[in-house]
Parts: sequence; C-alpha cells; structure tokens
Amino acid sequence: MYTKDQLKQQLVNMGLQPSDTVLVHSSMKAIGEVEDRAEGVLDVLMDYFKDGLLIFPTHTWEQMGEKKLLFDPKTEPSCVGLLSNLFLKRAGVSRSLHPTHSVAAIGEKSEKYLSDDDTHGTPCHRYGCFGKLYDYKAKLLLIGVGMDKNTFIHSVEEWMDVPDRLTDRPVRFKVKLPNGAQQHAATYRHVKGGIAEKYVKMTEPFLAKGCMTSAHFGEADCYVGDAVKMDDLLVNYLERDLHLFDDFSPVPVSWYKDEDIKN
Repeated sequence: MYTKDQLKQQLVNMGLQPSDTVLVHSSMKAIGEVEDRAEGVLDVLMDYFKDGLLIFPTHTWEQMGEKKLLFDPKTEPSCVGLLSNLFLKRAGVSRSLHPTHSVAAIGEKSEKYLSDDDTHGTPCHRYGCFGKLYDYKAKLLLIGVGMDKNTFIHSVEEWMDVPDRLTDRPVRFKVKLPNGAQQHAATYRHVKGGIAEKYVKMTEPFLAKGCMTSAHFGEADCYVGDAVKMDDLLVNYLERDLHLFDDFSPVPVSWYKDEDIKN
C-alpha cells in the first residue's frame, strides 16, 4: 500500500510544481492500493497543488444528448471516472457549465478559468477550458490512462478545423444555473467512430520530442505533458497532414527521430 507521503514524493519526482496548473485524467484502478483509497489520492493532489490550479474533466457526453437536454452541474455525474466524481463533491471545487465537456477546478484562478465554457458552441473550443490550458501553460497528468483519453488532442483538432470531427447540427441543451434559472447552451458534439483511439500514435512522438515524460503514481504508469509543447507539435503535424488521425497509420518516424533518417 502506498502512503500519502509516498504519493506526494512521486509528484515531486515528476517535476511538477505546487503552483502549476494541472489537468488530471485518471484511472483509480490503475493506481492500486493507497492510504485512504480514492479520497486519499484527492487529499494528496489537492494539498500538493494548493498554490496552483487543479483541474479534473467532469464530462457528461455519455448521458447528455437528445434524450437528456437539461444539464445540472450540481448533480449530474461525470462519465470519466471515480476521482472526477469525488472531486466534484469536495469543498471549494467549482464546475464549468459546458453541457457535455465540463471540467471542475479548485484554486485561486478557478473562477476565471471556468468562466464562459458553455458559450462557444463546440466541445473543446479554443477559448473554452481546454483552450485555456495552452494560455495557462498547463501540465497534463495522465494517471493510468493513455493518449486515447487525452481530450486536449480533441481540442487541437477542433482548433485546426479538422473535417468530420463534429456533428452536422448542434444539440440545444439547457443548463441549470446556481440561482435555479435555466439558460440555453447549444453545442455541436464529437462524431462517433473511435477517433480518440487513434491518438495513441502520438505517444512516441510526444516522448521523443520532449512534450511529455513518463512516470509513476502509485502503481499507475503516468504521462506528464506540457500543453504548450503538445499543442505546438500537434499543430505542426496537422499542418503536414490534416487527416493524421483518420486511421491507425503511425506517425512517420522521420518526423520525430532525425537519427533514423541517417540509418
């Protein structure tokens, strides 16, 4: 069993700073046995990043749709894992109002970061919470999950206007506000078809080009990514091939390993 002190030391070993802005994608099962279980994991993360901005995705795309149009950020559960749902219940945590791709955050900058997330009409707009990861020079901590769970890649594809990623028409959701009123929040949705599964092809390029490093948290294999570096590399690749993620063909090795050109 890992203690909270051991988990904290693993964060230190990753090179993460307490003042960082960090988005966490996570699998509690992968972390294994830890002191105080899932609540203990949140204790460690919230204490370690108390001087920064800690963010969890609290997406609801799985259940929100034509048959469920009213999003209540206070009660609607996240469809992306145990830790995200427990995080929503913690004191001081606030949630954005996006009906399918909300995030929750705690920290001094959380109010500004979470604002206006529901006003842009797409899942991961450049000026929504995922675009702000670039502006805030955020770190992405993927605990026990891979690039197929990295919503930031969806974001960059959206900003680059990659075709066939969004539905032809928006869904006209409503969002329940803290005062009980409801406001309209129409948004396009990601098309179905397993696009995210193809994002795993970026694992080796991200590592090779220094956009992310590998680490451990508990028993989980982790990746620690730099949002700015990830974005810059993805933009470069999509400018070369806008359809890079249309299939499972690997990224050309010559794009990220210069030495292989010589061999």
